[in-house]
Amino acid sequence: MLSACNCNQPWRFAFVIVRGRAMQLEHDGLVVVVDGEKMLLLRNRGDAQFPHLEVVEQDEQQSRANRDLRRDSPGRSFASVGPGRSAYDEADSRQVGEDRFADETAETLNRMALEDRFRSLVVVAPPRTLGQLRRSYHDELVKRLVGEVPKNLTNAALHEIERLVLES
Repeated sequence: MLSACNCNQPWRFAFVIVRGRAMQLEHDGLVVVVDGEKMLLLRNRGDAQFPHLEVVEQDEQQSRANRDLRRDSPGRSFASVGPGRSAYDEADSRQVGEDRFADETAETLNRMALEDRFRSLVVVAPPRTLGQLRRSYHDELVKRLVGEVPKNLTNAALHEIERLVLES
């Protein structure tokens, strides 16, 4: 069960408690900070009271403008009766790429959970990316998930992310 929680500065740090327990990032626990284009995988070398995050892995996909990703203009449909025509909607190629990147990140986390490479995980991602990640979570990963933060912090400094984990 997911439920929202208030902290000392609700306008600054919103976080989610997973299955009714407070976010406790153990020693050697992982924090993944991801958006549609960049992923930081951080390991806690400290403990739950004094987290010290180190970058373990970093991945980034090249961001291209949507117009560069399209090949053609949208298709056309002709009405069966009369001279009417209409255009088909075209998928947002950039969003498709971001969703694919989130799926790849979830696959990496699932594999790590199945290989028992971490005991606790905190996921920090914008709400849309977080929703895409949740669709791909394996049951073993869900057991290890101690918290989710619906914010984009991929460009934040490590000390800001540590403070977020400590305050939540």
